[in-house]
Amino acid sequence: MIRVRRCGWVWIGAAVAMAALCGTVGRTAHGQDATKPEPPKMMAKDADPDWELATVKSSDPNDTAGQHINLRGRNVVLLDTTLEQFLLLGYGVQSSQLAGEPNWVKTERWDVDGTPDAAGVPNLRQIQGLIRKILAERFGLQLHHEQREMPVFALMVAKSGPKLTANTSDPNGLLDQQNGTNNGRHIEALKNTSMADLALILQFHVDRPVVDQTGLKGRYDFKLQWTVDEAQTSAPDAPPGLFTAIQDQIGLKLERLKAPADMLVIDKVERPGAN
Repeated sequence: MIRVRRCGWVWIGAAVAMAALCGTVGRTAHGQDATKPEPPKMMAKDADPDWELATVKSSDPNDTAGQHINLRGRNVVLLDTTLEQFLLLGYGVQSSQLAGEPNWVKTERWDVDGTPDAAGVPNLRQIQGLIRKILAERFGLQLHHEQREMPVFALMVAKSGPKLTANTSDPNGLLDQQNGTNNGRHIEALKNTSMADLALILQFHVDRPVVDQTGLKGRYDFKLQWTVDEAQTSAPDAPPGLFTAIQDQIGLKLERLKAPADMLVIDKVERPGAN
């Protein structure tokens, strides 16, 4: 595992998990404590940002900080990251779902530093969109999708039945996701969540694709919490591991099997030119 700074990614084997997006803003008005943190202003949920300005360069080989994201207001910095890792995060896939990439995609590391053209801190899906755009605009990425049978986790309804609260807000609204990891415990508080949304979120925490086979078409509100390291689940008051938590807390399960899953086939990609 690569530890990250205040805000960033945690890379676990072949999977990547997005840590909570965070930040603080000092307040001085009306005599308030300037050191008291307040939540950052998030980007509008329906925004589909592009880059207003962005630089791409080879990573410094002497930098030992490792892969991470820094979010400072509108500024988004992604450091020491291979193109393969950009693909995994940008498209929400596992390495087994990539084909046709040249070897340098897996080894050469890059830094991206830029500002989106929308105000506020982007959420996970907006960061994914920004990554896909920089891959197309600066790395000339062209790809197509294929369905191929491979080992997956199938997200299914458990025998006990789903334990989900139906969301009664706008059925066309966007996912509301609040998450974070603290002392080895991860929490996902989700509202207006489809099963496709949940499959994508879970895919960042396991080592193979997650395919929705629940048959549930609605949108739901629920909270899921688990202990990241299964070896620590015996600690006092520790929540269970991910697989047990899914079944006990929301009445679903992840089952290992072979099934068709999305494969990204790289048709063209090139090293970026000068900024």
